[in-house]
Amino acid sequence: MALDLTGERGGAAAAARARALRRLAARPHLRWTKVGLGAVVCLGAVLVGCLVGPAGLGVRGVLLELVDAVPGVEVDSGMTLTQQAIFWEIRLPRVVLGVLVGAMLAAAGTAYQGVFRNPLADPYLLGISSGAGLGATVGIVAGGGVGPVGIPLLAFVGGLLGVAATYALGSTVGAGRGAVVIVLAGVAVGAFFNAIQNFVQQQYDDSLLSVYSWMLGRLSTDGWSDVVIALPYVVVSCAVILVHRRVLDVMAVGDVEAASLGVDPARVRLVLVVTATLGTAAVVSVSGLIGFVGIVVPHAVRLLFGAAHHTLLPLALLLGAAFLVLADVVARTALAPSEVPIGVVTALVGAPFFLVVLRRHRGTL
Repeated sequence: MALDLTGERGGAAAAARARALRRLAARPHLRWTKVGLGAVVCLGAVLVGCLVGPAGLGVRGVLLELVDAVPGVEVDSGMTLTQQAIFWEIRLPRVVLGVLVGAMLAAAGTAYQGVFRNPLADPYLLGISSGAGLGATVGIVAGGGVGPVGIPLLAFVGGLLGVAATYALGSTVGAGRGAVVIVLAGVAVGAFFNAIQNFVQQQYDDSLLSVYSWMLGRLSTDGWSDVVIALPYVVVSCAVILVHRRVLDVMAVGDVEAASLGVDPARVRLVLVVTATLGTAAVVSVSGLIGFVGIVVPHAVRLLFGAAHHTLLPLALLLGAAFLVLADVVARTALAPSEVPIGVVTALVGAPFFLVVLRRHRGTL
């Protein structure tokens, strides 16, 4: 049984949305200007992330180090060997990991909201992060037995089980009852997976500290190992989601209308859900549970730049990356020298924003 997640009343809203999307599609120069602005914001956040920290590196030194890394180019950045080690082995890997995690969570949230046509869809609220968390926890307590690829794989299986259970539960008990039912189903599924995860932690208390630290979310990384693990999954997942950006615009007007234009909604939904879950599971396995990025960033982009996916998706990637890098800067400087878990920072921003989104869409839930 298909679940109606649109929350729309009649075809008037869909027709108005279609007209708005056609108007936006007719202005490609404006679209590229917006994406360019997002790229500038992302690069600015990366530079801030590289500069802020106990060891001062300096803008000139950081920029010259990056130029020196270009093949065939040699310049003297003026950094000492210690500063170079801090930059290349600690500061930059952490910032790059923040870019990957933030971009992936924002892209996944945008894709889920598009395919489910649900403004509240988010990896954290659909049970995907909890399922991936359970899978990653099983991988952590198993130690080195699963290898570096095993934890993302287990996280993917858990995330896929989470979204499948949420969709099945919402379809069974909430057909035709609006968008909020899928979120309630996700909360129930997430609580179920969390209970199993707590049980596993209790049985393997020697891994309790590492699992607990991971659950709060973190971007601290020992060199480039976590970046290497997450990078291929994020690149593939984001590429597939971006390729479907125009299809998501077509699906925004409804499954029947999309099918009449040659789009197979069921196939697109399956491809995007599996792809977004794979990418989410991969970043969750290396960064832990970082909530609300997938709902805060897409809705902020919609408010500022419009709802057309051919603009929304690339901007969500760029600004999602910028958001998480800047959140990490706050996490490691607010109570320095102690560090606040980044999941706490995103929750402090995301929870009030979620209430704003809930209030904004209260008439369609």
